[in-house]
Amino acid sequence: MVIKVYLATASGSTAIKKKQQDVVGFLEALKVDYTEFDIATNEENRMWMRENVPGEKKPTNGIPLPPQIFNDQNYCGDYDTFFNAKEDNEVFAFLGLAPPAGSKMKEPSEKEEEVEHKDEEHPVTEDEEQGEAATES
Repeated sequence: MVIKVYLATASGSTAIKKKQQDVVGFLEALKVDYTEFDIATNEENRMWMRENVPGEKKPTNGIPLPPQIFNDQNYCGDYDTFFNAKEDNEVFAFLGLAPPAGSKMKEPSEKEEEVEHKDEEHPVTEDEEQGEAATES
């Protein structure tokens, strides 16, 4: 599986440049293998990207703007969906990739483990539950 990022190296839009840099920089930070496809200097790349972005994901003018992200032939999304996946800590799922071994996405956090162990060591008794209910009211 190859992650493909379609971008425009010669874009005049600062917003598009920033979005492209954000995507590429984040993929590099996660050590995700990807390939860049320039739509500004290669007409075949531009046509392939435009044809393979699903209709419901295209803007009203029908021309999707870079960056657009694919996993091989499968469409992952544009910058906005990438950003949402990044915010939700779901980039690997967004890309259709398994998280790396030992990543936080796969294992519970230390805090969650601590809470689980605390509950096992000291189960709450009925008297404690009633006492908590009384202090809450």
